[in-house]
Order: sequence, then C-alpha cells, then structure tokens
Amino acid sequence: MSSSGVTSRSFGLHRASAAKMPGRDAVRVKGWWLAHRFLVLRRLAQLSIFALFLLGPLAGVWVVKGNLSSSVTLGALPLTDPFVLAQTLATRHWPEATALTGAAIVIAFYAFVGGRVFCSWVCPVNVVTDTASWLRRRLRITSGRAPRGGLRYWLLGAVLVASAIAGQAVWESVNPVSITQRALIFGGTLAWGAVAAVFLFDLLVAPRGWCGHLCPVGAAYALIGSKSLLRVSAAHSSRCNDCADCYAVCPEPQVIVLPLKCKDGAGPVITDRECSNCGRCIDVCAPDVFRFTPRFDPRRD
Repeated sequence: MSSSGVTSRSFGLHRASAAKMPGRDAVRVKGWWLAHRFLVLRRLAQLSIFALFLLGPLAGVWVVKGNLSSSVTLGALPLTDPFVLAQTLATRHWPEATALTGAAIVIAFYAFVGGRVFCSWVCPVNVVTDTASWLRRRLRITSGRAPRGGLRYWLLGAVLVASAIAGQAVWESVNPVSITQRALIFGGTLAWGAVAAVFLFDLLVAPRGWCGHLCPVGAAYALIGSKSLLRVSAAHSSRCNDCADCYAVCPEPQVIVLPLKCKDGAGPVITDRECSNCGRCIDVCAPDVFRFTPRFDPRRD
C-alpha cells in the first residue's frame, strides 16, 4: 500500500479505465506488427495446440492424444495438468507413472517460463475472456466488480478438500478449460453454454473476473511459476507518458504499478506471480517501456 492509502490494485484498475483506445499510439509509432506481435503469437500458439488435438478425431492423425488435462504427444511425451494430479492425489488414488512424469515435465517448464504462461499462451478460455474484456472497452461497460484476487486460492483449496471427500477429481466435471476444448472440438449445447457463461460473466458481471479471480487452474499455475526466470520488466520506465494503455490491456493491471512507478523501492521487473507473461503491455506501449528479461535483471534507465 502506498503512503496515500491507495493500493496497487485499486490504482491499476483506476488507470485501466482511463485508456479508451489502448494500442492506437503504439500502432502509429511502432507499426501494426510491433503493436500486436505478442497477441498474434499467443493466438497462433493457442490455435496450433488446438489444431494438434483436432487432427486426431477429425483426420485420424494422432500427433497428440488426450486433452489439456492429460495428453501424450507422438506416443512418447506425457503431459499432465499438475492441478489434475493434485486432485487425484487428494482422492488417495496413486496415479500411473506416466501421469507423474507428465506433471513433472509441465511443472519444470512453467516454473521456468512463468506458471500463468499456460493461461495466456495455451488455455482456450483466454480467448473467451480476452474477447469479453475487449468488448467491455468497446461498449464502455463500467458496471460490475471483480471478486478479490485471493478468492481463487481459497477455491483451489476447497476443490482439493472436496476431491478428498468425494473420492474423485471434482473440478474436472465443471472445468471450463476442458469444457471449452470439448466445445471447440465436438460442439454440444451444454459445452457452448458453459463457454457463453464465462464470456457473459466477464463482460457483464466481473471484469477479468474468471481468469483473474476465480479459476483454480490459474491459481495452481501461478503458484508453480511464482519464482520463474522469464519476466516482464519496466526497464525504460523513464519513457512512460502515463497513457495507461498497459493497464487497460493487462489482465492483472495491479502488477504493473510498483515496477513502473518505482513505488516502495520496487525494481523494474514484474515479479508478481499473477503476471501471465502475455506480453500485451509490451505490444501496446508506444514508448517501449516494457521488455521480456530474466528475473534478476535490475537494469532501469
């Protein structure tokens, strides 16, 4: 909390509402590609992963079998969602060795690049919530209020307790990540209804509410990547012109305040575990304040 009593969270959200056309100046100064590169690359990553899962059921080309909860690539590389594994262990069922290996691989990867990279570069729900956020800005919807940021960690704990009591991985029956993937591949009214519910929740009820405040899968990945090496840095904060475009496009605008404004002795690197390394702040910043950097890079001009 700052000396004025304004928290970084409230300051970030306030600044987010100040920008009406985020990225417009960046396009004018840097050109369209540099103002959208990480957004385009994220969508390509999400579509490519989706296409790999789609090849099997639609074309009989089984590059990847399974889903985002548990999969095997080329019959040799197992990948397991660590939160699914945690729920399985909570039920006191010992998973197969391939599931343990798959979870270890996923944890090692996201511990290095940032846990919530899964949220911004892989998860299909991110496309839904980003679209809702974009539409809120376009329609200038200012109603609604997001729950407190720590709620999803309580929900994570509650899911594990519920799994232990029920004897099954309870979140997997309602997980929007799995439901969205099924909706995209197989369709179905119920699946699309769940996707629509997340979209309307973020659009009308709670801005950035699902990914930023409720999803326990995101909470699990945030914990995994809390000490990750790859981070975003406000290395050129002296160039900041207070346009607030970064706050407007950031799914977690509260994480920007301290590094950008050098508050409370903070360094330039955004070390908050809630940062998803989406790179959108780098895209929309016309004076190029932000960049990707190692966690321990203290340089600030």
